[in-house]
Amino acid sequence: MIPWRSLTMPLIIFLFVRLCLFQTMQAQPIGVSDSTYQTIGIKNNLPIFSQNLSHRLTFPYSWLSGNFKDFKEWKKDARAKVKECLLTPPPSAPFHPTILAEQDRGTYLARKIVFNISADSRILGYLLIPKGQKLHPAVLLLHDHGARFDIGKEKVIEPFGDTTRRLTSAHEWVEKYYGGRFIGDELAKRGYVCFATDALNWSDRGGAGIDGQQAVASNLFNLGMSFAGLIAWDDMRAAEFLASQPEVDSTRIVAMGFSFGSFRAWQVAALSDHIAGCVAVCWMSTIKCQMAQGSNQTRGASAFTMTHPNLSNYLDYADVASIACPKPMLFYNGTQDHLFPVAAVEDAYTTLHQVWKSQYAEQNLETRFWNTGHIFNQEMQKAAFEWLDNKFLTH
Repeated sequence: MIPWRSLTMPLIIFLFVRLCLFQTMQAQPIGVSDSTYQTIGIKNNLPIFSQNLSHRLTFPYSWLSGNFKDFKEWKKDARAKVKECLLTPPPSAPFHPTILAEQDRGTYLARKIVFNISADSRILGYLLIPKGQKLHPAVLLLHDHGARFDIGKEKVIEPFGDTTRRLTSAHEWVEKYYGGRFIGDELAKRGYVCFATDALNWSDRGGAGIDGQQAVASNLFNLGMSFAGLIAWDDMRAAEFLASQPEVDSTRIVAMGFSFGSFRAWQVAALSDHIAGCVAVCWMSTIKCQMAQGSNQTRGASAFTMTHPNLSNYLDYADVASIACPKPMLFYNGTQDHLFPVAAVEDAYTTLHQVWKSQYAEQNLETRFWNTGHIFNQEMQKAAFEWLDNKFLTH
């Protein structure tokens, strides 16, 4: 035994501390699962602290934050912030369109064209033109996602002169989600010029499919761009191209889309002065809801087509859409749509109404729930088209 009386005080303190450390290590061995010792890292693909992150999102660039006094200045600043989060835009180039084929569809013509959407990409599109000499209102049609990549523009405008397989896919798709109708062709019959192209990775711009989405997004990030940002830049450029068509009244161009196309529609309405209004069907919610366990947005893959780096530190989805105020905007969602819980949609709709009301423009905003799932059926189309006619066709 150590004769304690012979020890110096510093040595006694040293030995006492070592004994305490030994007891602590015995009580908390490495690798135990006691939550008071160490938190786990990931659960259900979300960091264990995701709720903390969600609570810290305050959206300081929202018009409703109280941080801005002048609405026009806020719109300018908020739009600039969104575009900053889209990352690098592709370089511009003259459109140089070429008509590849034309089909007479009775009261309107269908054209397959190719044009430069940027200096990087020359792409195909469908343009529907009602017959007659007057200038027409126009609709920029933005196709959905649907985890279906062999068709894109063909989901909203009936294709022609294409493979049997693609024609069959297009008809199967509209039967499932659009009440058996190509919405572009229905609108052309009513007197609208309609235009649709493919987002990157769909139809004629395809190649990666569903499994390659994360790789595409990662590769674009490493090359200084963003997958969702590139889609947004291309949509703005498509709006500019549509406005340049000689048959189009450039003051009456509306963006329309279902699902992912809805997200793109209200986004381009917020970001482009070429877009005068919007019909957005089955895509509106809140970031905090979409980043909750079980949401598609938490699974990666398709989420990269709608994820803008850093944007959630400034604006929620409805805040971005509100940049379009006081433009006429229509939003539909389904009460049975499990992708977008009703409570979250209601929160987003409340934000939209508060913004439009603050600018004395609530007559230009319509939000509505339908007793449906994730779909744009004929009944919904009828109501949406009548709203569109009232706002844009009769003026």
